Amino acid sequence: MEKHVHQVLRRFPEVRTAVSKIGRSEIPNAPEEPNESDPVVLLHPKDSWTTAKTKSDLVDAIRRELADVPGISVLMSQPIQERVDELISGMRTEAAVKLFGDDLEILKEKADEIASIMQTIAGVKDVKVEQIAGQPYLTVDIDRNKIARHGINVADIQELIETAIGGKPATHVYEGARRFQLILRFPKEYRNRVGAIGEIRVKAAAGALTPMSDLATIDLREGPARISREQARRRIYIGFNVVGRDIGGVVDEGRRKLAESVRLPQGYQIVWGGSFENMERAMERLALVVPITIGLIFLLLFLTFHSWRYATLIILNIPFALTGGVFSLWLTGQYLSMPASIGFIELFALAVGNGILLVSYIHQLRREGRSADEATVTGCLLRLRPVLMTMLTTLLGLFPLAIAQGIGAEVQRPLATVVIGGLFTSTLLTLVLLLALYRWFEDRQAQASDIG
Repeated sequence: MEKHVHQVLRRFPEVRTAVSKIGRSEIPNAPEEPNESDPVVLLHPKDSWTTAKTKSDLVDAIRRELADVPGISVLMSQPIQERVDELISGMRTEAAVKLFGDDLEILKEKADEIASIMQTIAGVKDVKVEQIAGQPYLTVDIDRNKIARHGINVADIQELIETAIGGKPATHVYEGARRFQLILRFPKEYRNRVGAIGEIRVKAAAGALTPMSDLATIDLREGPARISREQARRRIYIGFNVVGRDIGGVVDEGRRKLAESVRLPQGYQIVWGGSFENMERAMERLALVVPITIGLIFLLLFLTFHSWRYATLIILNIPFALTGGVFSLWLTGQYLSMPASIGFIELFALAVGNGILLVSYIHQLRREGRSADEATVTGCLLRLRPVLMTMLTTLLGLFPLAIAQGIGAEVQRPLATVVIGGLFTSTLLTLVLLLALYRWFEDRQAQASDIG
């Protein structure tokens, strides 16, 4: 199967080479299952590509070709991303549905049902159900009535099976100071087939030799290949990757559809996991850190200007910047992610800095005795160049990241897109709306002074 996959990969002229690891290593540095392979595909330079122009399109094309290979499930990832996902949750996918319960058959049945539902959700790719079945077991079902007629004990048959098939230590062999167990068992041709095992003779109490097939039912049965546990409970996971959509939206839709369609027996539970758990924890921290940060900024502004009006005026730059950042994400077809969230935090700092630069100078002109109209106009004219310089240096520095398509672009591009889009609206609204709001605050303050 691995050779077949390599043959499919070699059909693409963009593929330079592919190297695969199969099975599990002797040291625990890779938590892959024994029946999994880990092919790493190296590509030619992008300017020589003919199948697709971008990596995402090429990955989709490879995914479609590999879908025709029977008997495999494919997960497309990056080497470092794959390792990070494994370290976070033990799964190679960005998100996963973890199903907990007791009965393996029910777990497998419900997992297949969940996988079929997840495949109908837009943006979900590489759906994989953890393989817990498919391991062949040699089963010897002893007929107690038959062995009783021959005067044979169950322990006698079990000991014979253990010795003949598995092997049993008979003595020790010494080589100098080293000692080894000498294990005896039947030759391979007498133990490698169900029929051969059935011909093994069992000695009855009267001394007669009876074939094993007359005393027991011997066959191969399919059983669990592995039993995964988490928090002391049996578990099976349905992993998937998300392409072209925010993972939070996919999980929300998945939760709604599973709640509507999947009926679980009592004692069974669905938990959403994978690296999505890490994102949820990070978002919870951001939901706490961002308001605290904005509050501290407001406090510092108040201590600087000794006026809540000026502090509020500068803080209003944040929604100005937020508007442009959200619009830029929508315009480029991206979604809110951790890099984008970090970009918003950086954007807030730049927007507040531009507001301080402008308002502090206008405030200085007001203290020099100039009127509100003259101070705002003069402040705009003299601080326009520093504001534009701040914006342009940031834009020019982040523009290569905004159009990046190489390794790490999925982290660089959202951050740069948010900052660039937010700076446009923030700068424009700072020079227009901020001054109008400044005049409005001044008029309100003047009215309050007249009333006083």
